[in-house]
Amino acid sequence: MVYQFNQLRPSQTAEKEALLHKMFAEVGPQTHIEAPFHANWGGHDVHLGAHVYCNFNMTMVDDAPIYIGDDCMFGPNVVIATSGHPVLPVLRKHGYVYNFPVTIGNNVWVGAGVQILPGVTIGENTVIGAGSVVTHDIPANVVAFGSPCKVARPIGDKDKEYYFKNHRLDVSD
Repeated sequence: MVYQFNQLRPSQTAEKEALLHKMFAEVGPQTHIEAPFHANWGGHDVHLGAHVYCNFNMTMVDDAPIYIGDDCMFGPNVVIATSGHPVLPVLRKHGYVYNFPVTIGNNVWVGAGVQILPGVTIGENTVIGAGSVVTHDIPANVVAFGSPCKVARPIGDKDKEYYFKNHRLDVSD
């Protein structure tokens, strides 16, 4: 089904939505994935909340469950991997692999080119900066980036005033 999904024209929105509901374990309303999309198992154990947007080249190594909350956005070329291999050479030689679920809370923004590794949980309202490699859990309500990804700062009052660098925005809760 992933191949079929990736062959649809952008204008074939009804067909794309129907395939999403067949491919994934759960798909909330108004969830959209841009083609091409890649998944080991076609998304059968991926749970997508409402209002999720995945840009081009989203890759889900879905050997274990992936849970994505509501109102999440993913930039292009994001990888969510639930499986990996041991560091010890003898174990790799014998084909050892491990699988751990990935959980992403509500209202998370994951920038372009981010890689999220097995077993990671990202808390709600968090922003993961472009190009980050997320190797461990990231708490809620923070901006985090880097390789490995680290918390840079909490999301706070300044973010209510400035939406990008020195561009002001007047918004209230």
